[in-house]
Amino acid sequence: MKKFVAEFKEFAMQGNVIELAIGVVIGGAFGAIVNSLVNDIITPLISWMIGRASFENLYIVLNEGTTLNYGLFLQSIMNFVIIAFSIFMVIRLLNRFKRPKEEVEEESEPSEVELLQEILREIKK
Repeated sequence: MKKFVAEFKEFAMQGNVIELAIGVVIGGAFGAIVNSLVNDIITPLISWMIGRASFENLYIVLNEGTTLNYGLFLQSIMNFVIIAFSIFMVIRLLNRFKRPKEEVEEESEPSEVELLQEILREIKK
């Protein structure tokens, strides 16, 4: 049991726990923003354009008490596409505001051709 606890502790402490906690908090806040964007802005616009607020009430009765709720499936697909597109657009916008990282020029090692040319110059001397 001690080995299991030690293994779990090692697993749980990998990486930076504070960064993970910050990511979870920011992710929750970002999720609320995206949900509001989807539910309060995008879905009403799509509903207005297609003339239907939701697909959730579309179904086929297979037999008494059994329905095939394809409308719920369509609504889930539509929600996924809207949320994925919204996240894509927000991330794309945020990437434009990022400051470009300073490119640090690293001294690269000479290639084989450069080394051979240098050897040839030394031989010619």
